[in-house]
Amino acid sequence: MNTILLQPTDVLFFRDGRPMTGSLAGHGAAWPLPNVLNSAFHAALHRGFPITGSELNGLQTRYGDHVHRVVRGKEAVEAERHRRFGSLQTAGPFPVRVDAQNCPEKWLLPRPADLQDASLLPALLPASGPWRDSGSLPAPLCYAVANRLPPAKESGAKSWLSRDALQAYLETRTFPLDREAWNDSDLFDAEACLGIGIDPETQTQDGERIYSAHYLRLKDAGNWRLGSLVGCAKEEDEKLFQQLLDDEPRIVVGGQQRLCTARRVSAELTQALPLGRKDFNRCPRAGKFLVKWLLLSPAIWPIIPDTDAEGSQIKDRDGQPIRRHEGGWLPNWIDQSSGAVLLKKRLERKRQGRRLVGQATDIIAHLVAAVVPKPIVVTGWNLGDPLSSEQDERQAGACSTHLAVPAGAVYYFEAASEPDAQALAHALNWHGALDAPEFGRTIRNRRSTLMGEKGFGLGVCGTWDFFPNVPGRPVT
Repeated sequence: MNTILLQPTDVLFFRDGRPMTGSLAGHGAAWPLPNVLNSAFHAALHRGFPITGSELNGLQTRYGDHVHRVVRGKEAVEAERHRRFGSLQTAGPFPVRVDAQNCPEKWLLPRPADLQDASLLPALLPASGPWRDSGSLPAPLCYAVANRLPPAKESGAKSWLSRDALQAYLETRTFPLDREAWNDSDLFDAEACLGIGIDPETQTQDGERIYSAHYLRLKDAGNWRLGSLVGCAKEEDEKLFQQLLDDEPRIVVGGQQRLCTARRVSAELTQALPLGRKDFNRCPRAGKFLVKWLLLSPAIWPIIPDTDAEGSQIKDRDGQPIRRHEGGWLPNWIDQSSGAVLLKKRLERKRQGRRLVGQATDIIAHLVAAVVPKPIVVTGWNLGDPLSSEQDERQAGACSTHLAVPAGAVYYFEAASEPDAQALAHALNWHGALDAPEFGRTIRNRRSTLMGEKGFGLGVCGTWDFFPNVPGRPVT
């Protein structure tokens, strides 16, 4: 993975799915989502290394060389579809403060949702009791999450924590937060501006339509940058990406053709993202090991149907019927009735003759509680595919809208044994096992069902206690 710092040359525009007409202002000053960054680098690769005319077979489109279809006799041939730069993988962007030499000094990550004051002691903790029978907890949760702090109108917790502070939070140790926590207003300003609508076909004024929009401006006084982790799985794509980064190119990021300077720096992944724990608390009452999973980036878990449009049963690659899953806040790799983890342990192989054989085993662990903030809307705009046989795909329009679980969400698990707890952490940590061969050089786990390659679903594991215990004390 390459560590890239993006420095805007002007204000940036990252609008959401809300309209910009009438009394609504274009909400474009929010921190960008991971898919925006991935699209920016993907488009930059296509612009930097376009397809030749012979490869396009004389096809001319309105959208230049960013096409993937091959045309034979004026018809698109799906078997020869271009999949250029499909191996691109990204993570971020995260706020990064640079030093006088323009090198990364501090990486910031979203605050965990269980922190409610100006400390690293979780205020929200699962409370044991018959909550499923007497309360309104959704299946498969067992414990309600209670707040150990007194009621207050305002929270003392800030929106962003440094990587070092988040590491201390995962290790349940004290850490000074005086200069390790920030709010959005400390990183960037929102600037309002009026604009005139332009007809995309004629590039002229679209009647008398006037809109207002908000723009994001990073604060130069704090030397803030957009930090990203980018790499290509295919060697040929990675070589082109390295060429693209020569001479600090300028790439288009977000809407309205706003430019950023992309600069590659020498930094390890472990300097940007925190590491998961090795040990976990054990509950003496039930003998379970307590694992907490923190989302560092948003995750999308869609509805998984069990039948197709014709009503036929959908089967997996092994021929087994697929069970319907409602998704939403609940990961698709969690059984929605029992809460059992459906992930497998790392494959243990043994040599038999010249072959390595083995079978993956289940991770005996259950989801028992969760702290999930309000969802965020993930959408986009499709330019349309003029070669598609479907009329809906030929027309430009809004992409499918997804509701994503925001970064900072916390999921609480009970594992049957210490090996199961460690196996669960290995499956959920972004870096995998701490003794993995590629540890610290690549992102191994992206636990989002959709857009994992775009940086969704990154997480890291810690441990937790029951309410009202303070982390670090024995669990009762």
